[in-house]
Amino acid sequence: MQLRQWQSECVNHATKQFSANQRHFLCLATPGAGKTVMASEVAARLFEQGLIDFVLCFSPSVNIAQGIQKTFSHRLSCRFDGVIGSIGCSYTYQGMLSFKEDFWQLLEKNRVLVVFDEIHHCSGRTIEDANVWGEEILLNIQDKARYTLALTGTPWRSDQSPIALSRYTDPDNKIQCDFIYGLKEAIADIVCRSPKIVLIDNEKISVTDKDNETKTFNCFDELFKDKSVPYQSVIKNNEALRHILTLATDKLKIIKKVNPNAAGLIVSSSTEHAAYIFNMLKTEFNQTAQIVTYKENEPSHRINEFRNSSINWIVSVGMISEGTDIPRLQVCCHLSRVKTELYFRQVLGRILRMTTSVDQQAWLFTFAEPKLVEFANRIAEEIPDMPVIFSPPVNVSPSEAISLDKDEVMKDNISPRDTSKLEVGSSFNKKPLQVDTLEIVTPKNAIGLVSQSFELLGGFREKVVSTFDSPF
Repeated sequence: MQLRQWQSECVNHATKQFSANQRHFLCLATPGAGKTVMASEVAARLFEQGLIDFVLCFSPSVNIAQGIQKTFSHRLSCRFDGVIGSIGCSYTYQGMLSFKEDFWQLLEKNRVLVVFDEIHHCSGRTIEDANVWGEEILLNIQDKARYTLALTGTPWRSDQSPIALSRYTDPDNKIQCDFIYGLKEAIADIVCRSPKIVLIDNEKISVTDKDNETKTFNCFDELFKDKSVPYQSVIKNNEALRHILTLATDKLKIIKKVNPNAAGLIVSSSTEHAAYIFNMLKTEFNQTAQIVTYKENEPSHRINEFRNSSINWIVSVGMISEGTDIPRLQVCCHLSRVKTELYFRQVLGRILRMTTSVDQQAWLFTFAEPKLVEFANRIAEEIPDMPVIFSPPVNVSPSEAISLDKDEVMKDNISPRDTSKLEVGSSFNKKPLQVDTLEIVTPKNAIGLVSQSFELLGGFREKVVSTFDSPF
């Protein structure tokens, strides 16, 4: 297996560190860079050096776990399914909770390498501040595994709690990664695509309350700062949806003229939202599409089908937001109500994987909500300047993103910052007058409820944020 330069460097660094009896290794590599291949090579080297007997892999979803199993089995030329004769197995973090004491004795009686994909799903430095997956790591793996290899493309959590198995500096609490391979380097090495992020705005938005008092806003930034209308109302607005889908489907058509196998992803806000968009794609835009949510039978099978098909679009909620490898994805619409930087970068990562095709464009379309604008302009920073809180969190959930298909609830607790250093190009395209009315109900002073009429009366416009200079 021919390794990329960064993979070779990381493998050498990890094996050297393990040989020096440093047991835990954290690799930050941008989504799409090839972390799983690198991890399988580390395992192979440790087997060759006689340092391990077995490998356990944990990841956020069944689909990712299956991909890891396939990669490790291929590299190690051995079964990797946990049955007699295999030298490892791949599980989900959720599956970790069902293991009994006799399973964890494997780590006490053998020299085991444990690989964690997207380790940021597991939080906790102590039992008191750990989520359920972090607690399992602290109790059964941290002091019992011969080595651990933790992988992430986003080494922080939106709830600001510490990531399991990670080291932080004192006193500023910044995470310490043993190896870093960022998006800028990956694009320069032609390992990842150079994405363009399209921020869609509207020049005249009208909100009328129950007393027929009307406010007019010149952009989404003003609208959301006024707190008259929630972001969810925009991503569910018919005209807003129709406009963003027009841009995205037109872009995919252009790419498919060169790459017939190219495809697009829609990340929606709920199963109902996903079904609505799915129907729009098929009926209004005449697009072939697949829908994947927890309500469909065998969602992992549907994802695998789409990966190897010629279907244009896949519509989901949270199942394809992280780790899922579908390299033919080149266009994405971020229509989730989740507005954290962690999730934004994970969604962007779905369209960054390189293929052998001629056209390697990558386009993400979303609305110009203030936080999303900030995140788009801050992509160059590997780790946002976020504090880590070493204290017991309240109502800690096992994961930040894996259960999004049911309620898709995440805390929006990232403080905005003013930055525009990556904003190297803009284009504003005026569209004909768009009118759509939506009745919404919003809380007023946390006491009564007020009905409002929300209208998009102005032309749409788009600002294109080119994150890095493309090597193509």
